Amino acid sequence: MTAHGVFHVTTASPEETEALGRRLAPLISPGTVVGLYGDLASGKTCFVRGFASYFDLDGAVHSPTFTLINRYCAEPALYHVDLYRLEEVEEVLDLGIEELFESAAVCLVEWAERAGDGVLPRAHVKARFAHAGPASRHVTIEDYGALPESWDRALRQPPLA
Repeated sequence: MTAHGVFHVTTASPEETEALGRRLAPLISPGTVVGLYGDLASGKTCFVRGFASYFDLDGAVHSPTFTLINRYCAEPALYHVDLYRLEEVEEVLDLGIEELFESAAVCLVEWAERAGDGVLPRAHVKARFAHAGPASRHVTIEDYGALPESWDRALRQPPLA
């Protein structure tokens, strides 16, 4: 599947990575899955923290590495899924993740590559994180039919922090 649009940015601090998440959040419709890809400490949880702050959840977000799924908010439900500890696609499916994806919730999935290509819904967003320095991160956001037209313009509006 080909991306409908791609946005690249380098953030200079964890606060800027959070601000990027906060800026993307209002563009995401209920029922959307955002797959988060990247190495350890590449900014995925900072991004989720910023995203969740759009829903007035400042400080409440932490990586669900051991619980696997955290639920924040009532409406729309915001699920933060961490697949780091899972090794097989079957383990991901055993979580009931497809039911989350079919709900009206917004799902942010860290380590989405562990879900395999066929698990994420056809329309989704991918956010890829890479180290670009001690506090800097290179972030690439790809839309696979889930974002509104001109979404990338909304992300480009300065300042990020």
